[in-house]
Amino acid sequence: MRTASDSMTRVRVAGLEFDRLCEEEVVRYITESSRLGRGGWVATPNIDICRQTRRDPAARALVESATLIVPDGMPLLWASQLSGDRLVERVTGSSLIFSLSDAAARGGQSVYLLGGEPGVPDLAGRELACRYPGLKVAGADAPPPGFEQTADAVLTVRERLLLAAPDIIYVGLGFPRQERLITQLMPSLPSAWFVACGAAIPIAAGTRSRAPSWMQRSGLEWMFRLLSEPRRLFRRYVVHDVPYAVGLLASCAAERTRARLPIDAHGPMPIRKTR
Repeated sequence: MRTASDSMTRVRVAGLEFDRLCEEEVVRYITESSRLGRGGWVATPNIDICRQTRRDPAARALVESATLIVPDGMPLLWASQLSGDRLVERVTGSSLIFSLSDAAARGGQSVYLLGGEPGVPDLAGRELACRYPGLKVAGADAPPPGFEQTADAVLTVRERLLLAAPDIIYVGLGFPRQERLITQLMPSLPSAWFVACGAAIPIAAGTRSRAPSWMQRSGLEWMFRLLSEPRRLFRRYVVHDVPYAVGLLASCAAERTRARLPIDAHGPMPIRKTR
């Protein structure tokens, strides 16, 4: 159940209710809740995730179970603006892994990195500790592909987390694997905060580049990723996500236009015949 905010601070976009929070507010909420011993988890849906949740009720329910839902994608901000109920700003896992680690270092809280190629989470932990002096890196883990399908493997991951007892856990396995794993692990670590962070761990490690700031601001980060991995991402972005984003923006604009049209309480005026 979501308890981070009430209905006055949520915006409905693409069938999901997003929290109207800037990144600074998200970081503050997580760190303050953590200090009070209250855990939770953060979902960061982008256009691709929204597209999947629109056609898959189970995926939508999974995202809706998050404590905080924040928008990772400029098209979602544009859609909210067209709808007349504007979100504050884009909040991505790739940004939170830095801003939240910075706050954790200053607040004496520990982080844990879960997911990625062997060695990458460890490297990310070292890079973050170097970047933010005083940051406590409680551990790092790179489970093998498909581990979440085996109860024993999930149990191993859980036991490592319980032993490390981190305050904040970055889970980077891609949607919906990371979200499903988070919901499995949360009951065992009720005071910890989980962040579904996608590709944030290799970005923090420096093994993957992120788009320049101007591409992020202009909504072109997807193009940067497509050019980096065209064979893997062409179908996702070009065939599915771009048409979905265009349709979403068009529908939001149309709904806003309809909402502005005057309504005649007596129905349409009769057509007068002329001789």
